[in-house]
Amino acid sequence: MNQSEIHATKKFAAQIRLETVREVGTRGFGHIGGSLSVVDALAVLYGGVMRIDPKNPDWPERDKLVMSKGHAGPALYATLALKGYFPVEMLKTLNQPYTRLPSHCDRKLTPGVDMTTGSLGQGASTAIGLALAQKMDEKGARTYLFTGDGECNEGQVWEAALFAPQHGLDNLTWIVDYNHKQLDGTTEEVLDMGDIGAKFAAFGWHVQTVDGSNVEPFEAALNAASAETRSPSCIVMNTVKGAGVPLIEEIELNHHIVLEGEMLQKSIAHLEKVLAELERGAA
Repeated sequence: MNQSEIHATKKFAAQIRLETVREVGTRGFGHIGGSLSVVDALAVLYGGVMRIDPKNPDWPERDKLVMSKGHAGPALYATLALKGYFPVEMLKTLNQPYTRLPSHCDRKLTPGVDMTTGSLGQGASTAIGLALAQKMDEKGARTYLFTGDGECNEGQVWEAALFAPQHGLDNLTWIVDYNHKQLDGTTEEVLDMGDIGAKFAAFGWHVQTVDGSNVEPFEAALNAASAETRSPSCIVMNTVKGAGVPLIEEIELNHHIVLEGEMLQKSIAHLEKVLAELERGAA
């Protein structure tokens, strides 16, 4: 990334954060913590790394993304809307009756969503299925998979982790959102995963660990993963649950919270200020 690209990606991330908070705020509650922790990664992926066409969401040769931690759907929806898959105005319908933006991702409802997710662990298996099909098609497409660190408590995750290296899925990049929190406690309290990267490496994965709030090294890690031709890649992404919104970061259990009134107004004001500063910096 050159400096212009870094700045553009940071601005895109700020826009995604702002729209994600507004989106959840229209409902008054939702899965905001784990949505905000993946925003910077989504900005990098959809900002230029992934091979996509918003005007043709079903393009067969596109790269695909599976948000296995399906409760981060609001961040993915905001990203897709800003990329032009559907109007930004539609974000106001999040989790409302007859919405096309349900609480968890649904590929049959939302343009740009490649896989239905929400039952934790299952997205790992479906992402591997997509990557295996892409490998057979020989079109050069990649699959990107997001799981939470708490989600890695699921046994299905490790069955999938065993399968991918044996089948040479070097077109699969698995991103672990390591924000150290899950529904009702820290990952260390609920079920300590120890060194997640070491576990993936022992299973035959090419592993990198990065700061998930820093777009430049994350993009470099994605490029290194794409260049790996011997094994699938895992990027352990150190993040903060609620990242980028101080009032939400400070809440101990911020997996699913009420977001309305003064907290919502102050959060939006903070993000509008961040975005305005980035826009002035580009002038």
